[in-house]
Amino acid sequence: MTRKEPCSPAPATRVMPWAVSLQLVLECAPASLLVSLVCAFGLGAIPVVSAWVLKRLLEDVSTRQFDEHIVTAAVTLAVLGLALALLTGAARFAEAELSRKIGLGAQDRLHTALAERLRGLSRLEDPAFQDRLRIAQIAGRTGPIQVTTGTVAISKCAITFAGFVLTLFMINVWLLLAVILSAVPAIYAEVGLSKRRDRAIWKIGQSERRQMFYASLLTAPSAAKELRLLGLGKYFRKRMLSEMRSANAVDRAIDARSFSAQTGLSFLSACVAGVGLVWAVNAVREGKLSIGDISVLIAAVAGIQSSVASAIQQAGLLNRANLSMAHYAALTTLETDIIVPASPREIPPLAHSITLENVWFRYGHGLPWVLKDANLTIYAGETTALVGLNGAGKSTVIKLLCRLYEPIRGRVLWDGIDVRSFDPEALRNRISAVFQDYMQYELSLGENIGLGDVEAITDGPRIHRAAALAGIQELVRSLPDGLETMITRIFTNSDDRANPGTGVVLSGGQGQRVAMARAFMRENHDLLILDEPSAGLDAIAEKEIHERLRTLRTDKTTILISHRMNAVRDANRIVVLDRGDISESGSHENLMEIGGRYAELFNLQSEGFQRDSKPRMPFFP
Repeated sequence: MTRKEPCSPAPATRVMPWAVSLQLVLECAPASLLVSLVCAFGLGAIPVVSAWVLKRLLEDVSTRQFDEHIVTAAVTLAVLGLALALLTGAARFAEAELSRKIGLGAQDRLHTALAERLRGLSRLEDPAFQDRLRIAQIAGRTGPIQVTTGTVAISKCAITFAGFVLTLFMINVWLLLAVILSAVPAIYAEVGLSKRRDRAIWKIGQSERRQMFYASLLTAPSAAKELRLLGLGKYFRKRMLSEMRSANAVDRAIDARSFSAQTGLSFLSACVAGVGLVWAVNAVREGKLSIGDISVLIAAVAGIQSSVASAIQQAGLLNRANLSMAHYAALTTLETDIIVPASPREIPPLAHSITLENVWFRYGHGLPWVLKDANLTIYAGETTALVGLNGAGKSTVIKLLCRLYEPIRGRVLWDGIDVRSFDPEALRNRISAVFQDYMQYELSLGENIGLGDVEAITDGPRIHRAAALAGIQELVRSLPDGLETMITRIFTNSDDRANPGTGVVLSGGQGQRVAMARAFMRENHDLLILDEPSAGLDAIAEKEIHERLRTLRTDKTTILISHRMNAVRDANRIVVLDRGDISESGSHENLMEIGGRYAELFNLQSEGFQRDSKPRMPFFP
């Protein structure tokens, strides 16, 4: 069976970004949206109403008609001012609430989609996908709220614009036409700038990711030893700053173009407003307009220009947010990289074997084949060891068994059933593993172990039992707070805030044992994978661990990977991988009799140990 090879991500369906934003708003914060719209209507109408009330007040004052109308106008202006203040405060609160609720919902949707669709590793190793993911994560936090607040702000501008357009139409239709036409170049310029900004965001994406990577290197404890010993701080700081300068150069070019356009457009708007004011003064002199008409005209021209400018600015921000949300929408509608059948079969307990049948695999089109027509059977209840040089394909076999990748050709069978007919999560629940590049989480020791089975993360006896199996009971007893001790000095728990020095940093060997304890939390697994389980241990600890593992592996299906031939010699079957092919298979005794690749590797290591055991001349005189 042939499958499509790993490639850059594409959305399963084309979803409009604004539709995604609208759906998020309606799902997460409908009440806050309604309050925002009501406030926008009020804030958009108040300037227009205020201009007309001020007109009446000025006309009454200019004619010295100090009657009840002037008092009414003054009170009305005061009430409108109070309403403006209240609506402004309510709008800010509603916007903040929208931001909180939509931001939470957007992040939940994005990471839920990623968890459901990124079931394997292929896309996470794709640079183009990482660029898109970075933009989508930022867009998920800010995009929907920018789309929402931008739409609300444009609605407010539209109300103010419509009110003052009608006002100016009643005074001078030609001046109205001039004000509106002066806004056309601004719209054209903003559309062009928005397109440039979108191209810039994509262009500088990798530079920003590299800058963040170099910045994290300069502060990460895991890299601190080498950076300080080798004096690499200055080197990586220069590379970080170089990436920042590259991104800044692109931003600077966009900002310079934006500044030039806005300066020219502001000059045009000022000229139109000046011409209108001169006309209004002459009209008053000729008795065609009143003092109140001038105040309304000034308010109308300023209101139209400011509302158009604000709307254009908001439209640019809205367009930019929509372009970013396009990446968000694409990731929330990705085709899954690991196929989940519509009606997955229930996975039975492993009774006979796991089989790789004519499996071909490589990590990308045009790259070398890592496995070539591989056939391998792992029998239930036995320990199968995978050996070979680096790059032989051992880790790839493990990734395929865990369905972190799909074979490009061939099948992986579980008791004769293609594993693609199972839900990947159900399959992985039957597997426990200790990986060579194990994780140490910035959490407590108990959580680090309990994560092996999240449902039992608070089960103290079970965690202690897993710790005992990994041989770290003494470690647990030696720590200041036992299992509650934070095995990091980066974070603290609630009890440690007053004393952050209680965090403990484990040695490599201790961390390896904690990873093993995490694997032992899965007590009902069918398959145990041990990938270099003693790589970080000293000779005494390695001997103890392998003796313990021999006991634990009895009558259990185990895959053991190790470069140390002595650690695999008691496996039921040893499989030798050589450049993607399975070259040998058998027990230690069989393979030694054959005298092939395994025997060569075993003898090389044995000779090394024997040579190292001979007396040596002192290194120093």
